[in-house]
Amino acid sequence: MTVQTAAILSPGDMGHSVGQRLREHGLRVITCLEGRSERTRQLAAKARIEDVGSYEEMVKQADLILSILVPAQAVAAAERVAAAIETTASDVAYVDCNAIAPQTARRIEQIMALAGARFIDAGIIGPPPRGNARTRFYVSGKHTAIMLALNERGLQVIDLQGPAGQASAFKMCYAALTKGLTALCTELLTAAHALGISEPLAKELSESQAELYMRMRRGVPAMPAKARRWIGEMEEIAATFEALGLTPDILHGAAEMYRLVASTTLAERTPEDTTPLPSLEEVVATLAEAL
Repeated sequence: MTVQTAAILSPGDMGHSVGQRLREHGLRVITCLEGRSERTRQLAAKARIEDVGSYEEMVKQADLILSILVPAQAVAAAERVAAAIETTASDVAYVDCNAIAPQTARRIEQIMALAGARFIDAGIIGPPPRGNARTRFYVSGKHTAIMLALNERGLQVIDLQGPAGQASAFKMCYAALTKGLTALCTELLTAAHALGISEPLAKELSESQAELYMRMRRGVPAMPAKARRWIGEMEEIAATFEALGLTPDILHGAAEMYRLVASTTLAERTPEDTTPLPSLEEVVATLAEAL
Protein backbone atom coordinates (compact mmCIF):
# COMPACT_ATOMS: atom_id res chain seq x y z
CA MET A 1 0.00 0.00 0.00
CA THR A 2 1.36 3.38 -1.03
CA VAL A 3 0.60 6.26 1.32
CA GLN A 4 0.03 9.56 -0.45
CA THR A 5 -2.47 11.16 1.95
CA ALA A 6 -2.30 10.88 5.74
CA ALA A 7 -4.98 12.07 8.14
CA ILE A 8 -4.28 13.28 11.67
CA LEU A 9 -6.78 12.89 14.49
CA SER A 10 -6.25 15.24 16.18
CA PRO A 11 -3.75 17.99 15.30
CA GLY A 12 -2.96 18.99 18.88
CA ASP A 13 0.55 19.50 20.21
CA MET A 14 1.89 16.11 19.09
CA GLY A 15 -0.53 15.60 16.20
CA HIS A 16 0.08 18.86 14.38
CA SER A 17 3.85 18.37 14.66
CA VAL A 18 3.60 14.87 13.20
CA GLY A 19 1.38 16.19 10.42
CA GLN A 20 3.77 19.01 9.65
CA ARG A 21 6.73 16.61 9.49
CA LEU A 22 4.87 14.34 7.06
CA ARG A 23 3.78 17.28 4.91
CA GLU A 24 7.33 18.60 4.78
CA HIS A 25 8.39 15.20 3.47
CA GLY A 26 5.96 15.11 0.58
CA LEU A 27 2.68 13.73 1.91
CA ARG A 28 -0.67 15.44 1.68
CA VAL A 29 -1.95 15.78 5.26
CA ILE A 30 -5.62 16.22 6.13
CA THR A 31 -7.85 16.19 9.18
CA CYS A 32 -11.43 16.59 10.34
CA LEU A 33 -11.84 19.45 12.80
CA GLU A 34 -15.48 18.72 13.56
CA GLY A 35 -15.99 19.37 17.29
CA ARG A 36 -12.37 20.41 17.85
CA SER A 37 -11.25 23.41 19.90
CA GLU A 38 -10.09 26.74 18.57
CA ARG A 39 -6.58 25.93 19.77
CA THR A 40 -6.57 22.72 17.72
CA ARG A 41 -7.82 24.62 14.68
CA GLN A 42 -5.02 27.14 15.07
CA LEU A 43 -2.40 24.39 15.37
CA ALA A 44 -3.77 22.68 12.25
CA ALA A 45 -3.57 25.95 10.34
CA LYS A 46 -0.02 26.54 11.60
CA ALA A 47 1.04 23.12 10.28
CA ARG A 48 -0.93 23.68 7.06
CA ILE A 49 -3.04 20.59 7.64
CA GLU A 50 -6.14 20.63 5.45
CA ASP A 51 -9.57 20.35 7.08
CA VAL A 52 -11.81 18.23 4.82
CA GLY A 53 -14.94 18.97 6.86
CA SER A 54 -16.26 15.54 7.82
CA TYR A 55 -15.15 12.10 8.92
CA GLU A 56 -16.67 10.64 5.79
CA GLU A 57 -14.53 12.84 3.56
CA MET A 58 -11.50 12.13 5.69
CA VAL A 59 -11.74 8.34 5.37
CA LYS A 60 -12.46 8.59 1.64
CA GLN A 61 -9.43 10.77 0.95
CA ALA A 62 -6.88 9.29 3.37
CA ASP A 63 -4.72 6.22 2.85
CA LEU A 64 -3.66 6.26 6.48
CA ILE A 65 -5.23 7.73 9.63
CA LEU A 66 -3.06 8.50 12.66
CA SER A 67 -5.10 8.76 15.85
CA ILE A 68 -3.20 10.98 18.29
CA LEU A 69 -5.54 11.96 21.13
CA VAL A 70 -5.86 11.89 24.89
CA PRO A 71 -6.34 8.24 25.98
CA ALA A 72 -9.94 8.76 27.12
CA GLN A 73 -10.97 9.68 23.57
CA ALA A 74 -9.25 6.78 21.79
CA VAL A 75 -12.14 4.32 21.66
CA ALA A 76 -14.80 6.91 20.83
CA ALA A 77 -12.63 8.28 18.02
CA ALA A 78 -12.12 4.79 16.62
CA GLU A 79 -15.85 4.12 16.70
CA ARG A 80 -16.57 7.39 14.89
CA VAL A 81 -13.99 6.63 12.21
CA ALA A 82 -15.22 3.04 11.87
CA ALA A 83 -18.76 4.28 11.28
CA ALA A 84 -17.49 6.58 8.53
CA ILE A 85 -15.52 3.72 6.95
CA GLU A 86 -18.61 1.50 6.91
CA THR A 87 -20.73 4.29 5.41
CA THR A 88 -18.25 5.04 2.62
CA ALA A 89 -16.72 1.57 2.13
CA SER A 90 -13.32 3.26 2.22
CA ASP A 91 -10.03 1.39 1.99
CA VAL A 92 -7.92 2.94 4.73
CA ALA A 93 -5.47 1.91 7.44
CA TYR A 94 -6.00 3.11 11.00
CA VAL A 95 -3.08 3.65 13.36
CA ASP A 96 -3.81 4.11 17.03
CA CYS A 97 -0.90 6.12 18.42
CA ASN A 98 -2.48 6.81 21.80
CA ALA A 99 -1.15 6.00 25.26
CA ILE A 100 -3.58 3.16 25.93
CA ALA A 101 -3.48 -0.24 27.61
CA PRO A 102 -2.87 -3.29 25.37
CA GLN A 103 -6.42 -4.49 26.02
CA THR A 104 -7.74 -1.13 24.83
CA ALA A 105 -5.64 -1.41 21.66
CA ARG A 106 -7.01 -4.88 20.98
CA ARG A 107 -10.55 -3.56 21.46
CA ILE A 108 -9.89 -0.87 18.85
CA GLU A 109 -8.39 -3.52 16.55
CA GLN A 110 -11.71 -5.38 16.73
CA ILE A 111 -13.67 -2.20 15.99
CA MET A 112 -11.58 -1.60 12.89
CA ALA A 113 -11.76 -5.22 11.76
CA LEU A 114 -15.56 -5.10 11.85
CA ALA A 115 -15.45 -1.94 9.73
CA GLY A 116 -13.12 -3.56 7.21
CA ALA A 117 -10.09 -1.40 8.00
CA ARG A 118 -6.49 -2.45 8.56
CA PHE A 119 -5.24 -1.72 12.07
CA ILE A 120 -1.80 -0.82 13.35
CA ASP A 121 -0.95 -0.45 17.03
CA ALA A 122 1.58 2.31 17.73
CA GLY A 123 3.23 3.90 20.74
CA ILE A 124 4.99 7.26 20.51
CA ILE A 125 8.17 7.72 22.54
CA GLY A 126 9.76 11.14 22.81
CA PRO A 127 8.67 14.75 22.27
CA PRO A 128 6.79 16.10 19.23
CA PRO A 129 8.97 15.82 16.08
CA ARG A 130 10.18 19.40 15.85
CA GLY A 131 13.71 20.44 14.97
CA ASN A 132 16.19 17.79 16.08
CA ALA A 133 13.78 16.06 18.46
CA ARG A 134 14.11 12.27 18.38
CA THR A 135 10.58 10.89 18.18
CA ARG A 136 10.06 7.15 17.76
CA PHE A 137 6.93 5.31 16.66
CA TYR A 138 6.98 1.71 17.90
CA VAL A 139 4.46 -0.38 15.96
CA SER A 140 2.96 -3.86 16.08
CA GLY A 141 0.28 -5.87 14.31
CA LYS A 142 -0.26 -7.46 10.91
CA HIS A 143 -0.01 -4.31 8.80
CA THR A 144 3.09 -2.55 10.15
CA ALA A 145 4.67 -2.37 6.67
CA ILE A 146 2.31 0.54 5.93
CA MET A 147 3.80 2.54 8.81
CA LEU A 148 7.36 1.45 8.09
CA ALA A 149 7.09 3.28 4.77
CA LEU A 150 6.95 6.52 6.78
CA ASN A 151 10.62 6.04 7.63
CA GLU A 152 11.11 7.68 4.25
CA ARG A 153 8.70 10.49 5.17
CA GLY A 154 10.49 12.02 8.12
CA LEU A 155 9.40 9.69 10.93
CA GLN A 156 11.34 7.02 12.79
CA VAL A 157 9.21 3.86 12.86
CA ILE A 158 10.36 0.71 14.68
CA ASP A 159 8.57 -2.62 14.18
CA LEU A 160 8.25 -4.72 17.34
CA GLN A 161 7.27 -7.67 15.11
CA GLY A 162 4.49 -8.80 17.39
CA PRO A 163 0.69 -8.73 17.53
CA ALA A 164 -1.40 -5.63 18.06
CA GLY A 165 -1.18 -4.62 21.70
CA GLN A 166 2.58 -4.97 21.99
CA ALA A 167 3.31 -1.39 20.89
CA SER A 168 0.82 -0.12 23.46
CA ALA A 169 2.39 -2.40 26.08
CA PHE A 170 5.80 -0.93 25.23
CA LYS A 171 4.44 2.60 25.65
CA MET A 172 2.81 1.73 28.98
CA CYS A 173 6.00 0.31 30.48
CA TYR A 174 8.14 3.18 29.21
CA ALA A 175 5.75 5.91 30.39
CA ALA A 176 5.39 4.22 33.77
CA LEU A 177 9.04 5.12 34.29
CA THR A 178 9.22 8.57 32.71
CA LYS A 179 5.88 10.11 33.69
CA GLY A 180 5.46 7.97 36.79
CA LEU A 181 8.84 9.15 38.03
CA THR A 182 7.91 12.78 37.31
CA ALA A 183 4.76 12.34 39.42
CA LEU A 184 6.79 10.85 42.28
CA CYS A 185 9.38 13.63 42.11
CA THR A 186 6.65 16.26 42.08
CA GLU A 187 4.95 14.69 45.09
CA LEU A 188 8.04 14.34 47.23
CA LEU A 189 9.23 17.88 46.47
CA THR A 190 5.77 19.26 47.30
CA ALA A 191 5.84 17.30 50.56
CA ALA A 192 9.30 18.65 51.35
CA HIS A 193 8.06 22.22 50.83
CA ALA A 194 5.02 21.63 53.02
CA LEU A 195 7.23 20.08 55.72
CA GLY A 196 9.74 22.93 55.62
CA ILE A 197 12.75 20.87 54.51
CA SER A 198 13.11 21.96 50.87
CA GLU A 199 16.52 23.61 51.24
CA PRO A 200 18.39 20.77 53.03
CA LEU A 201 16.74 18.19 50.76
CA ALA A 202 17.74 20.13 47.64
CA LYS A 203 21.34 20.30 48.94
CA GLU A 204 21.45 16.57 49.59
CA LEU A 205 19.86 15.70 46.24
CA SER A 206 22.25 17.97 44.36
CA GLU A 207 25.18 16.13 45.96
CA SER A 208 24.08 12.50 46.12
CA GLN A 209 21.50 12.38 43.30
CA ALA A 210 22.86 15.09 41.02
CA GLU A 211 21.67 13.66 37.69
CA LEU A 212 18.18 12.91 39.00
CA TYR A 213 17.93 16.30 40.68
CA MET A 214 18.83 18.07 37.44
CA ARG A 215 16.10 16.05 35.74
CA MET A 216 13.65 17.26 38.39
CA ARG A 217 14.67 20.88 37.86
CA ARG A 218 14.13 20.56 34.09
CA GLY A 219 11.13 18.26 33.98
CA VAL A 220 8.82 19.29 36.82
CA PRO A 221 8.37 22.95 35.69
CA ALA A 222 7.55 21.77 32.13
CA MET A 223 5.04 19.15 33.29
CA PRO A 224 1.94 21.22 34.30
CA ALA A 225 1.06 22.08 30.68
CA LYS A 226 0.67 18.34 30.06
CA ALA A 227 -0.75 17.25 33.42
CA ARG A 228 -4.38 16.97 32.28
CA ARG A 229 -3.39 14.69 29.39
CA TRP A 230 -1.22 12.54 31.64
CA ILE A 231 -4.04 11.68 34.07
CA GLY A 232 -5.65 9.30 31.57
CA GLU A 233 -2.28 7.87 30.59
CA MET A 234 -1.52 6.93 34.20
CA GLU A 235 -4.94 5.27 34.44
CA GLU A 236 -4.26 3.23 31.29
CA ILE A 237 -0.92 2.09 32.73
CA ALA A 238 -2.68 1.13 35.96
CA ALA A 239 -5.17 -0.94 33.95
CA THR A 240 -2.30 -2.59 32.07
CA PHE A 241 -0.57 -3.65 35.26
CA GLU A 242 -3.77 -4.72 37.00
CA ALA A 243 -4.64 -7.04 34.10
CA LEU A 244 -1.32 -8.81 34.74
CA GLY A 245 -2.01 -9.25 38.45
CA LEU A 246 0.32 -6.40 39.44
CA THR A 247 -0.75 -3.55 41.71
CA PRO A 248 -2.35 -0.63 39.86
CA ASP A 249 -2.10 1.59 42.93
CA ILE A 250 1.29 3.13 42.11
CA LEU A 251 0.00 4.55 38.84
CA HIS A 252 -3.39 5.50 40.28
CA GLY A 253 -1.36 7.57 42.74
CA ALA A 254 0.49 9.20 39.85
CA ALA A 255 -2.86 10.02 38.24
CA GLU A 256 -3.98 11.66 41.49
CA MET A 257 -0.81 13.73 41.58
CA TYR A 258 -1.50 14.99 38.08
CA ARG A 259 -5.09 15.77 39.11
CA LEU A 260 -3.70 18.00 41.84
CA VAL A 261 -1.49 19.80 39.32
CA ALA A 262 -4.42 20.12 36.90
CA SER A 263 -6.50 21.81 39.61
CA THR A 264 -4.05 24.70 39.88
CA THR A 265 -3.28 27.72 37.72
CA LEU A 266 -0.06 25.95 36.66
CA ALA A 267 -2.07 23.78 34.26
CA GLU A 268 -3.38 26.80 32.35
CA ARG A 269 -0.12 26.99 30.42
CA THR A 270 -0.18 25.45 26.93
CA PRO A 271 2.76 23.59 25.31
CA GLU A 272 3.15 26.33 22.70
CA ASP A 273 3.62 29.05 25.35
CA THR A 274 7.15 30.39 24.86
CA THR A 275 7.33 32.56 27.98
CA PRO A 276 9.83 31.43 30.64
CA LEU A 277 8.76 28.43 32.71
CA PRO A 278 8.20 28.87 36.43
CA SER A 279 11.07 27.68 38.59
CA LEU A 280 10.95 24.34 40.36
CA GLU A 281 10.54 26.20 43.64
CA GLU A 282 7.58 28.18 42.29
CA VAL A 283 5.87 25.03 41.05
CA VAL A 284 6.14 23.14 44.34
CA ALA A 285 5.13 26.22 46.34
CA THR A 286 1.94 26.52 44.26
CA LEU A 287 1.18 22.83 44.71
CA ALA A 288 1.81 22.97 48.46
CA GLU A 289 -0.64 25.87 48.72
CA ALA A 290 -3.25 23.72 46.94
CA LEU A 291 -3.04 20.91 49.51
